[in-house]
Amino acid sequence: MRDALGGIESVLVLGGASDLALATIDELAKERTRTVVLAGRDPAKLEAAAERVRRAGATDVEVIAFDATAIDDHERVIADVWARHPDLDLVLLAFGVLGSQSDFDEDPASGAQAAIANYAGAVSSGLAVAQHLRAQAHGTLAVITSVAGERARADNFVYGSTKAGLDAFAQGLGDHLAGSGASVLVVRPGFVRTAMTEGMPDGPMATTADAVARDIVAGLKRGAHTVWSPAKLRWVFAVLKVLPRPIWRKLAAAR
Repeated sequence: MRDALGGIESVLVLGGASDLALATIDELAKERTRTVVLAGRDPAKLEAAAERVRRAGATDVEVIAFDATAIDDHERVIADVWARHPDLDLVLLAFGVLGSQSDFDEDPASGAQAAIANYAGAVSSGLAVAQHLRAQAHGTLAVITSVAGERARADNFVYGSTKAGLDAFAQGLGDHLAGSGASVLVVRPGFVRTAMTEGMPDGPMATTADAVARDIVAGLKRGAHTVWSPAKLRWVFAVLKVLPRPIWRKLAAAR
């Protein structure tokens, strides 16, 4: 449970090697976060992440196996975490794959696998987390989506569509939990310089994992339901979402 000052003491990260999640833990550990559970697929990356979290100040760090595509196993994995840590303050849902639209075009099954990882896996794990947050009557599920879901571009529409679905799911789940004491924070970053985007040219208003982390922590402190990072993207996409399709296609092609 959050301490007397409202500080977050315990965090479960689904996608424990995520650059955005780890930057967020770095920020949280500057204050009162000491218990961190990192869940992910790659043991080597998780161990490196655990060392980083310890250096940031966490004292109780656990690494567990979690596969976003193993949806039949999510309820058990999350229940096991809650059995060992029965009062978690925050769950960061930070897993996902970017993929390549050209690869999806050539191999449709790989596009479907990306959809399972980015969307179906988030639905199964998010619903499982929500059960425990509702039962304990407090805590926040922070879901990292993307501005790519606001309006899908032709050059990454599979990825964009999965983020659109994820965003809608997270918003709906937050409404579903209203009044329970639990909450959902939807995080919509723009182009972020991370390992996932390494080698790609910067998108408009490119930002860093550290900057997004600061925005997430600020949103948690004020009890926000949505965080845009950087904040000005909210107004940019308010316009882009209503552009006539021919204009949108020209703008997207010009990038």
